[in-house]
Formats: sequence, structure tokens, C-alpha cells
Amino acid sequence: MSEHNHDYLGAEKDPMLQLKANVLMLQLKGAGYAAAFCLIAVITIYVIYGIGLLLPEESREADDPTPFSYVLPQEEVTRA
Repeated sequence: MSEHNHDYLGAEKDPMLQLKANVLMLQLKGAGYAAAFCLIAVITIYVIYGIGLLLPEESREADDPTPFSYVLPQEEVTRA
């Protein structure tokens, strides 16, 4: 097999250029991971929203089943 030179930047001759190219590729890789994570998070939120739209209207208007999930009114205390 013949070896092909894929060193388009000439980084074999300049170690500083090789370092800069490596740092750039690591930054682009990290940005790609962050973009994938954000895209998955947005898709998950839209899926949950879509499932919520499929629920009947009565289920959205029902009272909360847990009794302490809302603020209880304060009772007035009078001193005699």
C-alpha cells in the first residue's frame, strides 16, 4: 500500500500548528457534543408537550391529587 500525505496544514513541520489544530478539533468535538445534548433535551421537552396535548381536557382541569402541593390559607389567630 502506498502512503498518502493527508497533512493539508503542513503541521508535521510546525509543532505549534499541530497543537493549534489539535485544540481546534477538540473544541469542535466538544461543541458537537453540546449541540447533540441540547437537541436531545429540546426533543424530549417537545415529546412530553405532545403527550400532554393528547390528554383529555378534563385531566388538565382536575384538582391536584396531593393535598399539600399548594399553599394553604393562613388561619387568623385572635388573642383573648
